[in-house]
Amino acid sequence: PKRIQKDGKEFWDVHINGGRIPTGLQAVEWAQEVERLGAGEIVLTCMDADGTKDGYDLEITRAVADAVKIPVVASGGAGCPEHLYQAVTEGGASAALAASIFHYGTYTIEETKQFMADRGVPVRMLRS
Repeated sequence: PKRIQKDGKEFWDVHINGGRIPTGLQAVEWAQEVERLGAGEIVLTCMDADGTKDGYDLEITRAVADAVKIPVVASGGAGCPEHLYQAVTEGGASAALAASIFHYGTYTIEETKQFMADRGVPVRMLRS
């Protein structure tokens, strides 16, 4: 989703094709509809945050997580382990997806999981 203004109101618009084509669908309402249609989980990528490494859009993550009963995976914006922690605590996500921080070796999966575990978030630790 991307944050837009429409008729003087702000909302998150669902985009397709990698965020290039707006659909006019309101993201929270669409999340509820895909749940009704049988989706087992939602991977929520906020295109405004994707690739920024400035953190997930916690506002939309929380709005979608609160609106559905299925798991919501936060995606787009992770720059450090703290961002993943915020996604599941403040954002209410069931999980958080990260790519760049691992691909470029900024953080390891193990140290990120340890960061989360040290703060009380249940994670599966790697076995030695």
